[in-house]
Amino acid sequence: MTEPMKTVAIIGAGPVGLAAGAHALERGLTPVILEVGPEVGHAMRQWSHVRLFSPWEYNIDSAAGRLLAATGWNLPDPQHYPTGGELVERYLTPLATRTALKDHIQTSSRVTAISRVGFDKVKTKGRDRAQFEIHYQNGAGPKKLRADAIIDASGTWFTPNAAGASGLAAVGEREAYERIAYGMPDVLGKDRARYASKTVAVLGSGHSAAGSLIELAALKEQAAGTQVIWLVRGDNPEKAFGGGANDKLAARGELGSELARLVAAGSLKVESRFSVSHIDLQDSRIRIGAGSSCCGRHAVVDELIVATGFRPDLSFLSELRIALDPALECPPALAPLIDPNEHSCGTVRPHGARELGQPEPGFYLAGMKSYGRAPTFLMLTGYEQVRSIMAELAGDHAAAERVELLLPETGVCSRSATPGGSEAGCYGGPAPAQSGACCNDDAVAKADGKSGCGCSTAVKAPASAVKASCCGGASTATQPRDEPVSA
Repeated sequence: MTEPMKTVAIIGAGPVGLAAGAHALERGLTPVILEVGPEVGHAMRQWSHVRLFSPWEYNIDSAAGRLLAATGWNLPDPQHYPTGGELVERYLTPLATRTALKDHIQTSSRVTAISRVGFDKVKTKGRDRAQFEIHYQNGAGPKKLRADAIIDASGTWFTPNAAGASGLAAVGEREAYERIAYGMPDVLGKDRARYASKTVAVLGSGHSAAGSLIELAALKEQAAGTQVIWLVRGDNPEKAFGGGANDKLAARGELGSELARLVAAGSLKVESRFSVSHIDLQDSRIRIGAGSSCCGRHAVVDELIVATGFRPDLSFLSELRIALDPALECPPALAPLIDPNEHSCGTVRPHGARELGQPEPGFYLAGMKSYGRAPTFLMLTGYEQVRSIMAELAGDHAAAERVELLLPETGVCSRSATPGGSEAGCYGGPAPAQSGACCNDDAVAKADGKSGCGCSTAVKAPASAVKASCCGGASTATQPRDEPVSA
C-alpha cells in the first residue's frame, strides 16, 4: 500500500516560504502556504523601494527557478541588483501565479495558534505520531487545517524592536507613534513630504539605519532645512561602516563606504552612546532623551526613524515544544554562529534540517525568523535551509545532510575605532586586501578544525575547502556536515 503524501504547512509566502513550497513539490510532498497579506511577498512590499545587497544570481532559489523555467520565464540580468519591489514583481509573483504553486497558496490567512491534534503541550505518549493542527483566520472567519510538518517562514518584519535601549519601549514611545517610523521608510519616494525640510533622527547602526541616513543626506541636498541626526547606542559608530571594498557583496560594502563619507563630510550629526530612555511630545516635535529625564542628554526633532532590528513573533507557537537560544530567540545550534556580540559577519556556515530541528518533530523555523533577533540574513541561506528540510521530510537524509550552497564572504567583521589604527584581526582594522575576508589567521584556524576569530564553533573541513571568512566561509558545493554544531 502506497504511503500518502505528507502535507507540509508553510507559514509565510515570501522568498523563503515560496522556495519551501517549490522544494516540497519536487519531493512529492503537498505544501499548503499560508500568507497573512493579500498577496505573496507582503512584507517585502513594505520595503519595495530598497535595493538588495545581492544581485539576482543570489536571490533565486534552485527549485523555484526550475518551476519558473518550465513556464518560459527568463532570469533577469544575474548581475543586476533588484529592489524589493522588483523581486516581488519579476520573481515572487510569477512563481505564485504561473507555476504549480498557485494551487497551494492561501492569502489573507493569519495563523493564530498551532498544536498537535488531540495533544496539549504537556502530553507526550504518541505525540510524534499526531498531526499538527493549525488555526488561522481569513475573511471567512476562523479556520483549521492539519499537516504532517510545519515550516514557519513568517519572518520578523512586522515585529520591529522598540527605541528603548532596554529592549522595551521607551517611556512615551507609544504616545509619540505618529512621529516615529520603524524599519526603513521611503524617504526619497512616497514618504518624502514627511521628512523634507525637517529635523530627522535615525536610531540604529545596521544596514537599514545606514540606508535611511544616506537617503536623508540626499534629501538634505534637495530640500532646504533638512537636518539629519544619527543616534548610536554604542561608542563606535564606525562599526556600521562594515567591510567596504573587502566585502564580497559589493553593494553592502558601498553602503558602509558611503555612510563613512557622509560622516567625514559632516553631512550627519552623530550622537554616540545615546541609549534612548524616554520620548516626550513637545507640540509638533518630539524630545528624545538618553539617561534620566532631568539630567541626561536629549535631541529635539520633528521625526524619528527607529532602525534597531526586529524580533520573531512567537505568540502563536506557545503550544508547541520548541527550544530557543535565551538571548537571540533562534534555534540553539545557530546562536554561536550568528551572535552579534561575538561577530558582525554577514554570512554564516550553511546549515539545514539538523541544526534547525526542534524538540517538536516535524516543526522548523526557517528564513529570517530562524535568526531570531540576530541581524543580517542572506536569502540564499534560507533557500539552503528549506532545501535541506524538505529532503529530510521526504526521507532523503543524505541530501538533507549535504551542503549545496556557496555563499559570498563578508569583508571584515568590524572596523577599528580609530581610522588607520594599529589593531589587526577580526575586531580591528581592515582585512588583508588579498584575502577578501576577516583575517588570514581565521582560515588557518579553521583548516586545523579549530574555531576561527569571531566564531565559537569548530568546523572540520579540509584546508582546500576553507576560505578565509569569519563566519565559516564559503562551503564547497557538496561539503558534508561532518561535525555537529554545539549550542
